[in-house]
Amino acid sequence: MKYPKPLLTLIDELSRLPSVGKKTAERYAIHIFQKFSKEECEKLAQAVVDVKSIGVCKSCGNICEGEICSICSDPERDKNVVMVVETIKDLFVMENINEYRGIYHVLGGAISFAKGIGIDDLNISSLIEKVKNNEVNEIILATNATLEGETTARYIKALLSDYDINITRIAHGLPVGGDLAYADEMTILKALEGRKKYE
Repeated sequence: MKYPKPLLTLIDELSRLPSVGKKTAERYAIHIFQKFSKEECEKLAQAVVDVKSIGVCKSCGNICEGEICSICSDPERDKNVVMVVETIKDLFVMENINEYRGIYHVLGGAISFAKGIGIDDLNISSLIEKVKNNEVNEIILATNATLEGETTARYIKALLSDYDINITRIAHGLPVGGDLAYADEMTILKALEGRKKYE
């Protein structure tokens, strides 16, 4: 016996989410059917639609509701220090420690030829432009301690080697092979405090 078509469709759509397999999607779909009122379903559906109204900051690649995000437009931020992160999630992890007062640059991933992610797929050119325009004194490379993250950091360092700019790499009290997004705040704080010149 098959589920009714609307339930099957919901299961299929939910299973497209990362880390949500068919069994989990099935559990979520049945929960929504049994526990959510029609109004709650409409509210959930509207939230999914509304999230697509969010844009990307033209300056750093962060998510925002206007053209420039709240971090880049904050006059209290040091615009001369740019922390380079792989993802928006990494940016928010860094923000949660409430210690860093510079701005960010979101790459949108890391170089991974195995996954088909090349240099042109990342948001690197606008970072180079900031450096060329003498807008930056320090670049903090905060890519993950993975092969892909290290490859990306080394590539960016090579691109910037001709410029008179301080390039640092966050210290990795973070485990090699681990993701920034899963580290606790104290580990991230120590990694940030222990950053050093990237050789």
